[in-house]
Amino acid sequence: MTTYAAHWTTIVAAVMALAPLLWFGFSSERLQHWSSGAGMIPIQLGLPALLCLPYAVVTAPLGWFRWGWFLLYALLPVVVAGLLMIVSKLDPGQHGHWLEFIVLLGLGLAVDLRWFEAAWPHTLAAFSKILLLDAELYGFLAIRRLTGVGFDLRLRRDDWKIGLREWVFYAPIAIALGLALGFLHWHRHVERAWMAPLMWLFTFFLIAVPEEIFFRGWMQNLLERRLGPTASLTVTSVLFGLAHFNKRTTFFNWRYVLLAAIAGIFYGRAWRAQRRVGASAITHATVDTLWGVLLR
Repeated sequence: MTTYAAHWTTIVAAVMALAPLLWFGFSSERLQHWSSGAGMIPIQLGLPALLCLPYAVVTAPLGWFRWGWFLLYALLPVVVAGLLMIVSKLDPGQHGHWLEFIVLLGLGLAVDLRWFEAAWPHTLAAFSKILLLDAELYGFLAIRRLTGVGFDLRLRRDDWKIGLREWVFYAPIAIALGLALGFLHWHRHVERAWMAPLMWLFTFFLIAVPEEIFFRGWMQNLLERRLGPTASLTVTSVLFGLAHFNKRTTFFNWRYVLLAAIAGIFYGRAWRAQRRVGASAITHATVDTLWGVLLR
Protein backbone atom coordinates (compact mmCIF):
# COMPACT_ATOMS: atom_id res chain seq x y z
CA MET A 1 0.00 0.00 0.00
CA THR A 2 1.25 3.50 -0.81
CA THR A 3 2.34 5.92 1.88
CA TYR A 4 -0.58 8.17 0.94
CA ALA A 5 -3.10 5.37 1.50
CA ALA A 6 -1.41 4.39 4.76
CA HIS A 7 -1.81 7.96 5.98
CA TRP A 8 -5.51 7.82 5.24
CA THR A 9 -5.97 4.53 7.05
CA THR A 10 -4.18 6.01 10.07
CA ILE A 11 -6.61 8.94 10.05
CA VAL A 12 -9.54 6.53 9.83
CA ALA A 13 -8.14 4.54 12.74
CA ALA A 14 -7.67 7.74 14.77
CA VAL A 15 -11.34 8.60 14.24
CA MET A 16 -12.30 5.07 15.33
CA ALA A 17 -10.11 5.27 18.45
CA LEU A 18 -11.36 8.71 19.47
CA ALA A 19 -15.03 7.93 18.79
CA PRO A 20 -15.68 6.21 22.18
CA LEU A 21 -13.94 9.05 24.02
CA LEU A 22 -16.08 11.64 22.26
CA TRP A 23 -19.26 9.60 22.61
CA PHE A 24 -18.86 9.18 26.34
CA GLY A 25 -17.80 12.81 26.65
CA PHE A 26 -20.83 14.23 24.88
CA SER A 27 -23.56 11.59 25.28
CA SER A 28 -22.89 9.75 28.53
CA GLU A 29 -26.40 10.43 29.83
CA ARG A 30 -27.68 7.92 27.29
CA LEU A 31 -26.12 5.19 29.41
CA GLN A 32 -29.11 5.55 31.71
CA HIS A 33 -31.09 3.64 29.09
CA TRP A 34 -28.46 0.91 28.62
CA SER A 35 -30.19 -2.41 29.15
CA SER A 36 -28.71 -4.63 31.86
CA GLY A 37 -30.81 -7.74 31.35
CA ALA A 38 -29.21 -11.17 31.37
CA GLY A 39 -29.72 -11.53 27.63
CA MET A 40 -27.58 -8.47 27.00
CA ILE A 41 -24.52 -9.76 28.87
CA PRO A 42 -22.84 -11.46 25.87
CA ILE A 43 -23.32 -8.29 23.81
CA GLN A 44 -22.07 -6.05 26.61
CA LEU A 45 -18.97 -8.19 27.07
CA GLY A 46 -18.30 -8.69 23.37
CA LEU A 47 -18.73 -5.10 22.22
CA PRO A 48 -15.38 -3.74 23.51
CA ALA A 49 -13.54 -6.38 21.48
CA LEU A 50 -14.07 -4.00 18.55
CA LEU A 51 -11.25 -1.89 19.98
CA CYS A 52 -8.87 -4.21 18.15
CA LEU A 53 -9.99 -2.75 14.83
CA PRO A 54 -8.01 0.52 15.02
CA TYR A 55 -4.88 -1.54 15.66
CA ALA A 56 -5.47 -3.58 12.50
CA VAL A 57 -6.36 -0.53 10.40
CA VAL A 58 -3.16 1.27 11.43
CA THR A 59 -0.65 -1.55 11.39
CA ALA A 60 -1.70 -3.74 8.47
CA PRO A 61 -0.86 -1.18 5.74
CA LEU A 62 2.45 -0.38 7.46
CA GLY A 63 3.56 -4.00 7.85
CA TRP A 64 3.41 -3.83 11.66
CA PHE A 65 0.42 -6.11 12.17
CA ARG A 66 0.94 -9.02 14.60
CA TRP A 67 -1.76 -11.46 15.61
CA GLY A 68 -0.61 -11.47 19.23
CA TRP A 69 -1.15 -7.74 19.61
CA PHE A 70 -4.43 -7.94 17.71
CA LEU A 71 -5.74 -10.56 20.14
CA LEU A 72 -4.53 -8.53 23.11
CA TYR A 73 -6.45 -5.44 21.97
CA ALA A 74 -9.50 -7.64 21.36
CA LEU A 75 -9.40 -9.56 24.65
CA LEU A 76 -8.10 -7.05 27.19
CA PRO A 77 -11.13 -4.71 26.93
CA VAL A 78 -13.40 -7.74 27.32
CA VAL A 79 -11.51 -8.81 30.45
CA VAL A 80 -11.80 -5.28 31.87
CA ALA A 81 -15.53 -5.23 31.16
CA GLY A 82 -15.96 -8.69 32.67
CA LEU A 83 -14.11 -7.82 35.88
CA LEU A 84 -16.07 -4.60 36.31
CA MET A 85 -19.31 -6.46 35.67
CA ILE A 86 -18.36 -8.75 38.56
CA VAL A 87 -17.54 -5.71 40.70
CA SER A 88 -20.95 -4.18 39.94
CA LYS A 89 -22.54 -7.30 41.43
CA LEU A 90 -20.21 -7.51 44.44
CA ASP A 91 -20.36 -3.81 45.27
CA PRO A 92 -23.69 -2.39 44.08
CA GLY A 93 -23.38 0.48 46.55
CA GLN A 94 -20.17 1.62 44.83
CA HIS A 95 -18.10 1.87 47.98
CA GLY A 96 -14.90 1.03 46.09
CA HIS A 97 -14.02 -2.64 45.64
CA TRP A 98 -10.46 -3.96 45.72
CA LEU A 99 -10.98 -5.65 42.34
CA GLU A 100 -11.53 -2.35 40.52
CA PHE A 101 -8.37 -0.98 42.09
CA ILE A 102 -6.57 -4.01 40.64
CA VAL A 103 -8.03 -3.15 37.24
CA LEU A 104 -6.82 0.44 37.60
CA LEU A 105 -3.38 -0.68 38.73
CA GLY A 106 -2.98 -2.95 35.70
CA LEU A 107 -4.17 -0.34 33.22
CA GLY A 108 -2.13 2.39 34.87
CA LEU A 109 1.07 0.36 34.74
CA ALA A 110 0.40 -0.61 31.13
CA VAL A 111 0.30 3.08 30.17
CA ASP A 112 3.06 4.34 32.47
CA LEU A 113 5.54 1.56 31.65
CA ARG A 114 4.55 1.54 27.96
CA TRP A 115 3.89 -2.19 27.93
CA PHE A 116 1.94 -2.13 24.67
CA GLU A 117 3.65 0.64 22.74
CA ALA A 118 5.89 -1.86 20.94
CA ALA A 119 2.78 -2.85 18.99
CA TRP A 120 2.86 0.47 17.14
CA PRO A 121 5.26 2.50 15.04
CA HIS A 122 7.02 4.91 17.40
CA THR A 123 5.21 8.01 16.11
CA LEU A 124 1.82 6.34 16.56
CA ALA A 125 2.30 4.94 20.07
CA ALA A 126 -0.39 7.31 21.41
CA PHE A 127 -2.94 4.89 19.96
CA SER A 128 -2.13 2.48 22.78
CA LYS A 129 -3.02 5.04 25.46
CA ILE A 130 -6.26 6.05 23.76
CA LEU A 131 -7.44 2.46 23.26
CA LEU A 132 -6.76 1.62 26.90
CA LEU A 133 -8.72 4.72 27.88
CA ASP A 134 -11.59 3.56 25.67
CA ALA A 135 -11.56 0.24 27.52
CA GLU A 136 -11.67 2.08 30.86
CA LEU A 137 -14.53 4.33 29.76
CA TYR A 138 -16.57 1.41 28.55
CA GLY A 139 -15.90 -0.67 31.66
CA PHE A 140 -16.42 2.00 34.31
CA LEU A 141 -19.22 3.99 32.66
CA ALA A 142 -21.17 1.49 30.56
CA ILE A 143 -20.69 -1.63 32.71
CA ARG A 144 -19.81 -0.46 36.24
CA ARG A 145 -21.83 2.76 35.82
CA LEU A 146 -19.60 4.48 38.31
CA THR A 147 -21.16 7.67 39.64
CA GLY A 148 -19.49 10.97 40.41
CA VAL A 149 -16.91 10.72 37.61
CA GLY A 150 -17.84 14.03 36.02
CA PHE A 151 -16.60 13.23 32.52
CA ASP A 152 -18.41 15.71 30.30
CA LEU A 153 -16.72 17.46 27.40
CA ARG A 154 -19.49 20.04 27.22
CA LEU A 155 -17.45 22.54 29.17
CA ARG A 156 -19.24 25.02 31.39
CA ARG A 157 -18.30 28.51 32.48
CA ASP A 158 -17.56 27.17 35.96
CA ASP A 159 -15.15 24.60 34.49
CA TRP A 160 -13.07 27.45 33.08
CA LYS A 161 -13.40 29.54 36.21
CA ILE A 162 -12.34 26.72 38.53
CA GLY A 163 -9.73 25.29 36.19
CA LEU A 164 -7.97 28.58 35.59
CA ARG A 165 -8.25 29.53 39.27
CA GLU A 166 -6.36 26.39 40.31
CA TRP A 167 -3.79 27.07 37.58
CA VAL A 168 -3.23 30.57 39.02
CA PHE A 169 -2.74 29.03 42.47
CA TYR A 170 -0.29 26.37 41.25
CA ALA A 171 1.74 28.30 38.66
CA PRO A 172 3.77 30.48 41.08
CA ILE A 173 4.61 27.44 43.22
CA ALA A 174 5.65 25.37 40.21
CA ILE A 175 7.72 28.11 38.61
CA ALA A 176 9.53 29.09 41.80
CA LEU A 177 10.22 25.50 42.87
CA GLY A 178 11.00 24.29 39.35
CA LEU A 179 13.54 27.05 38.74
CA ALA A 180 15.10 26.60 42.18
CA LEU A 181 15.53 22.86 41.57
CA GLY A 182 16.94 23.39 38.09
CA PHE A 183 14.06 21.43 36.63
CA LEU A 184 12.59 24.37 34.72
CA HIS A 185 14.41 26.92 32.59
CA TRP A 186 13.07 30.06 30.97
CA HIS A 187 13.14 30.13 27.18
CA ARG A 188 15.04 33.22 26.10
CA HIS A 189 13.23 33.21 22.80
CA VAL A 190 9.68 31.96 22.44
CA GLU A 191 9.37 30.30 19.05
CA ARG A 192 6.04 29.79 17.33
CA ALA A 193 4.04 31.28 20.19
CA TRP A 194 1.10 31.47 17.82
CA MET A 195 0.85 27.68 18.11
CA ALA A 196 0.08 27.85 21.83
CA PRO A 197 -3.71 27.49 21.34
CA LEU A 198 -3.16 24.42 19.16
CA MET A 199 -0.72 23.03 21.73
CA TRP A 200 -3.36 23.59 24.42
CA LEU A 201 -6.04 21.73 22.45
CA PHE A 202 -3.68 18.83 21.70
CA THR A 203 -2.65 18.65 25.36
CA PHE A 204 -6.22 18.92 26.59
CA PHE A 205 -7.60 16.03 24.54
CA LEU A 206 -4.64 13.64 24.34
CA ILE A 207 -2.87 14.21 27.67
CA ALA A 208 -4.99 16.09 30.21
CA VAL A 209 -8.37 14.43 29.63
CA PRO A 210 -7.05 10.83 29.68
CA GLU A 211 -4.93 11.42 32.79
CA GLU A 212 -7.66 13.35 34.60
CA ILE A 213 -10.24 10.65 33.91
CA PHE A 214 -7.88 8.05 35.32
CA PHE A 215 -6.55 9.88 38.37
CA ARG A 216 -9.53 12.01 39.31
CA GLY A 217 -12.58 10.39 37.70
CA TRP A 218 -11.59 6.86 38.67
CA MET A 219 -8.88 6.88 41.34
CA GLN A 220 -9.69 9.90 43.51
CA ASN A 221 -13.40 9.24 43.10
CA LEU A 222 -13.10 5.65 44.38
CA LEU A 223 -10.55 6.41 47.10
CA GLU A 224 -12.77 9.18 48.42
CA ARG A 225 -15.42 6.58 49.23
CA ARG A 226 -12.88 4.68 51.32
CA LEU A 227 -10.61 7.36 52.74
CA GLY A 228 -12.53 10.61 52.69
CA PRO A 229 -11.89 13.76 50.64
CA THR A 230 -8.59 14.94 52.15
CA ALA A 231 -6.81 11.59 52.27
CA SER A 232 -8.04 10.60 48.80
CA LEU A 233 -6.74 13.90 47.38
CA THR A 234 -3.36 13.34 49.03
CA VAL A 235 -2.99 9.71 47.99
CA THR A 236 -4.09 10.38 44.42
CA SER A 237 -1.67 13.30 44.13
CA VAL A 238 1.21 11.14 45.34
CA LEU A 239 0.27 8.42 42.85
CA PHE A 240 0.04 11.02 40.09
CA GLY A 241 3.50 12.25 40.98
CA LEU A 242 4.95 8.73 41.02
CA ALA A 243 3.43 8.09 37.59
CA HIS A 244 5.94 10.65 36.27
CA PHE A 245 9.02 8.97 37.71
CA ASN A 246 10.35 8.00 34.28
CA LYS A 247 9.35 11.04 32.28
CA ARG A 248 12.13 12.87 30.37
CA THR A 249 14.76 10.57 31.87
CA THR A 250 15.89 6.95 32.10
CA PHE A 251 16.13 7.02 35.90
CA PHE A 252 13.91 8.11 38.80
CA ASN A 253 13.21 11.78 38.14
CA TRP A 254 12.41 12.96 41.68
CA ARG A 255 12.08 16.60 40.62
CA TYR A 256 9.36 15.71 38.12
CA VAL A 257 7.68 13.47 40.70
CA LEU A 258 7.64 16.27 43.27
CA LEU A 259 6.27 18.92 40.93
CA ALA A 260 3.70 16.51 39.47
CA ALA A 261 2.54 15.47 42.95
CA ILE A 262 2.02 19.12 43.92
CA ALA A 263 0.23 19.70 40.61
CA GLY A 264 -1.98 16.72 41.44
CA ILE A 265 -3.24 18.55 44.52
CA PHE A 266 -4.48 21.46 42.41
CA TYR A 267 -5.85 19.18 39.67
CA GLY A 268 -7.68 17.22 42.35
CA ARG A 269 -9.05 20.40 43.90
CA ALA A 270 -10.32 21.52 40.48
CA TRP A 271 -12.08 18.18 39.93
CA ARG A 272 -13.47 18.04 43.46
CA ALA A 273 -14.99 21.54 43.34
CA GLN A 274 -17.92 20.34 41.23
CA ARG A 275 -16.74 16.82 40.42
CA ARG A 276 -15.95 17.75 36.82
CA VAL A 277 -13.11 16.25 34.82
CA GLY A 278 -13.33 19.21 32.46
CA ALA A 279 -12.23 21.62 35.20
CA SER A 280 -9.16 19.63 36.21
CA ALA A 281 -8.28 18.99 32.57
CA ILE A 282 -8.31 22.75 31.93
CA THR A 283 -5.86 23.26 34.83
CA HIS A 284 -3.72 20.37 33.60
CA ALA A 285 -3.63 21.49 29.96
CA THR A 286 -2.87 25.10 30.88
CA VAL A 287 0.03 24.06 33.12
CA ASP A 288 1.53 21.80 30.46
CA THR A 289 1.12 24.40 27.72
CA LEU A 290 2.79 27.11 29.82
CA TRP A 291 5.71 24.79 30.52
CA GLY A 292 6.00 23.93 26.85
CA VAL A 293 5.92 27.54 25.62
CA LEU A 294 7.92 29.41 28.28
CA LEU A 295 9.79 26.85 30.32
CA ARG A 296 11.69 23.52 30.24
